[in-house]
Amino acid sequence: MNKYTLSSDSKLRSKDFVFGVATSSYQIEGGINEGGRTPSIWDTFCNVPGKVDNGDSGEIACDHYHLWKQDIEMIADLGVDAYRLSIAWPRILPQDGVVNPEGLKFYEQIIDECHARGLKVYVTLYHWDLPQYLEDKGGWLNRETAYKFAEYADVVSAHFGNKIDVYTTLNEPFVAGFLGYRWGEHAPGIVGEKEGYLASHHLMLGHGLAMPILRENAPESKHGVVFNATPSYPESEKDQAAANYCEAENFHWFIDPVLKGEYPSAVVEKRQAHMPMILEGDLEIMSAPVDYIGINYYSRSVARFNQHNEIETIKPEGAEYTYIGWEVYPQGLTDLLVRLNERYDNLPPLYITENGAACNDELRDGAVNDTQRVAYFQSHLEALDNAIKAGVRVDGYFAWSLMDNFEWAFGYKQRFGIVHVDYSTQQRTLKQSAIAYRNMLLERAEENK
Repeated sequence: MNKYTLSSDSKLRSKDFVFGVATSSYQIEGGINEGGRTPSIWDTFCNVPGKVDNGDSGEIACDHYHLWKQDIEMIADLGVDAYRLSIAWPRILPQDGVVNPEGLKFYEQIIDECHARGLKVYVTLYHWDLPQYLEDKGGWLNRETAYKFAEYADVVSAHFGNKIDVYTTLNEPFVAGFLGYRWGEHAPGIVGEKEGYLASHHLMLGHGLAMPILRENAPESKHGVVFNATPSYPESEKDQAAANYCEAENFHWFIDPVLKGEYPSAVVEKRQAHMPMILEGDLEIMSAPVDYIGINYYSRSVARFNQHNEIETIKPEGAEYTYIGWEVYPQGLTDLLVRLNERYDNLPPLYITENGAACNDELRDGAVNDTQRVAYFQSHLEALDNAIKAGVRVDGYFAWSLMDNFEWAFGYKQRFGIVHVDYSTQQRTLKQSAIAYRNMLLERAEENK
């Protein structure tokens, strides 16, 4: 397949629908000791033996810190409308209250180059790389960090203003809060039920505190937040309550405060002993109006009650899985979006801000024929189109990710990129999935002339 096929009545053909690619700072930049940047929690975490596969780190990653210009050219050549990137907090504020002009300049040149090439710029303020100096004071377990995040949002938005087309406060607070502070699988590696919920509350408080600041500093830009959402399905009819609870804990817990001004009662009741201290006014702050919500979708979960009547998730037998072990389930994207549309009366426009697959890619004779990823994107674009036809407003789609990169606790073992990276030479090679994406977008552009 040399291009993804959109049906003649596909809503994705519209010139107003945004197609893009996405990355994040720690996963691609490298240059961790350059340009005035100080350590993040991920620099620290990578130095703890056994935390990251193969002892990998983001010290060099894709060396985007030096190769940014050729990378922006590569993005533009794909024919996408937009580039979603994140800003490294410790590059902007290397010490508490100290602004680093060199850090601002680094991102300014990227933003300017994108605009010069006709690309809209979607910027995430927090994609998990908390400055280590804030973690030393308790990180997201310290309520003050929410206010420090608002200060950081003020610095960035006061400098860039409307030059950034779309601002995102947080990427996947579930991962930052639960994997980082509840289960210890991500930086800073803390394990504790109460800690996970407390960190999550402070993350969402930081989001709410930042929203009015962003609106004031960049009134013409769009402002929102990005959640990862995994729809859950019961193994059998008797397991429906288990599936419902999985959704409540794993993403309603994060979205409900924004769109409903409350936490889901099922989680509050079940986790009563672990609930954070919620001060008067917190939920009001967290429910500040947003212009959009980003949804990152990769797979589904299947839940059941085990013999002890505890909820567990299982891997269905006979299903297709990617190299990372996630089930390929495009129908889940349609179901997820329709469910969100039904759950929230005030659901703002959505973007699919991440969607993709980690495959066992091999570079052979200068090419990567990533057939599983090609099929994955084709089926998920169809699933997205079905959701839009069912009445869900989705304004854009971003492939994750632009290129192979540092995949957090998996190091460089997992490759999500539509562009192959040879880490020894930093050579970029478009995979078949990128070529198909480009060809589809070129055809669409021709149609919309």
